[in-house]
Amino acid sequence: MSSTWHILGAGSLGSLWACRLARAGKAVRLILRNDQRLRAYRHAGGLTLIEQEQAALFAIPADTPESAGPVHRLLVACKAYDAAPAITRLLPRLAADAHIILLQNGLGSQEEVAEQAPHARCIATSSTEGAFREADWRVRFAGHGFNWLGDPTNPALPDWFEDLANAGIPAQWTVDILTRLWRKLAINCAINPLTVLHDCHNGGLLGHLDQVEALCVELTQLLQRCGQPAAASELGEDVQRVILATAANYSSMYQDVRAGRRTEVHYLLGHACRAAERHGLVLPALEHLHRQLVDNLRARGLPSA
Repeated sequence: MSSTWHILGAGSLGSLWACRLARAGKAVRLILRNDQRLRAYRHAGGLTLIEQEQAALFAIPADTPESAGPVHRLLVACKAYDAAPAITRLLPRLAADAHIILLQNGLGSQEEVAEQAPHARCIATSSTEGAFREADWRVRFAGHGFNWLGDPTNPALPDWFEDLANAGIPAQWTVDILTRLWRKLAINCAINPLTVLHDCHNGGLLGHLDQVEALCVELTQLLQRCGQPAAASELGEDVQRVILATAANYSSMYQDVRAGRRTEVHYLLGHACRAAERHGLVLPALEHLHRQLVDNLRARGLPSA
């Protein structure tokens, strides 16, 4: 297997991973959306990473999905709704032994990618690292966090995993990756939609704790019904801890809405509501929140699915 890290998605986390891997001397190559983006990237001269007010430029090679050359190791760092379509474009280049590392929020996109590339090994990631784009090709490392990676179908550690430690990417391999993904989804469902509806940063939810607590009760029921008791344990306390720890931050969904971008509601709140329906679980607070959010997005002219 080739040792090159192909990075699909030069957003905040994709750029953060690409720069750290390149800094550690790993072979890295970006895959950009089209020729126009490729020209813009080459004009910029590479990716700039800002850490502790120090900026460093990394002239990482780049191409497009239609370029030549096989892809053996692919980090998919685009939005959840873009993951499967992006993999479809890359299928002609994906090697038979390809590993696909998925950095998407929520649940559902992982299965969509696996269906598009059944020959590849799909590895899910749950990340709490913080980064944001200051401008095109310029990302700021906003906060230390952690990355959990795992493959629900194969517990074996990939041979490239040591690259992450060498690059200073804090990571741990776990056989319980689905527990991590469900827990993060539940926390996001309890926080992100409410920040949009109340037009507030995370700390603003301290004035709406009754609503937060009602959602946590129902999300706990959902996690237990879905066979995720560990993800359900003390969910309400964890949600309040996250709200306090990130009080000054705006949720990713809030930022998407304010920027007029499509949200990942389909893979967060939408996924939770569909799971509840499959299990015959009636969760009125969660369903009402979903309807309110869908109406809000439609009123703004944004996609609601």
